[in-house]
Amino acid sequence: MTDHTIPLPDGGTLHARIEGPDGAPWVVFSNSVMTDLTVWDAQAAALSGDYRVLRYDQRGHGRSSVFEGAMDFDGYGADLLALLLACGVRDCVFVGLSMGAPTGLAAFAARPDLFAGFVVADGVSKSAPGREAFWTERRDTARAEGMDRIARETAARWMPGVAAEDPRVTALVEMIAATPVEGFAAATHALQSYDHSAALAGLTVPFLGIAGEKDGAMPEAIRKQFGSLPRASFAEIPGAGHVPNFQTPDAFTTALRTFLDVHAPAKTKETR
Repeated sequence: MTDHTIPLPDGGTLHARIEGPDGAPWVVFSNSVMTDLTVWDAQAAALSGDYRVLRYDQRGHGRSSVFEGAMDFDGYGADLLALLLACGVRDCVFVGLSMGAPTGLAAFAARPDLFAGFVVADGVSKSAPGREAFWTERRDTARAEGMDRIARETAARWMPGVAAEDPRVTALVEMIAATPVEGFAAATHALQSYDHSAALAGLTVPFLGIAGEKDGAMPEAIRKQFGSLPRASFAEIPGAGHVPNFQTPDAFTTALRTFLDVHAPAKTKETR
């Protein structure tokens, strides 16, 4: 396991971690808002014996730098491309959790040659209407009160049916609370209204949509938005909410591994 600091063209940096054998197929993980690369710990542990696992903290999260001002998904997608090129990644299977989905779609639209497969976990290509008010309230609350209240409320919403004293909830609360306020605030601007569905026209690589069964309308939204893709498949994780990879890691990793073992390239390619 090695950690890397990836410089970005605007002077920012991304924190990234690489695990797994040289020459193994690349699997790249992108985190949700208010989480960091440790949200993928279970998947990295399970997959890094056979795959080259690259995960990173999206801008403004974890140990990556905070962007001063509002972000959009073109910016997050550019960060992802900078990461892939810096690490010499090509023909990866990309896995994006929640906001990681539009991040990946923005990157895919610019450089589809870098992707051999695409996985979304509780994320969509186009935001639901009317989200501006929600994200504005969350941003204002974070700036006025810090991230602690948001952490408690979000963890309860994201992991329905799990007791507040459960270690998984405790860990998620700590992860969210550690998110820099302005990193979160920048992301709320991107999340409140986005549409990267145009990228779907070129998304002919194998696709997997994974959703937590109890994540509201998300399972239906994923099937509706991605169902017309020519190589689409779907999996629903029983009992899970918005972060099934974290709440029910064994079931999530089984679904992901089944996809990877069929569709991940047999041998990696490096960018030139």
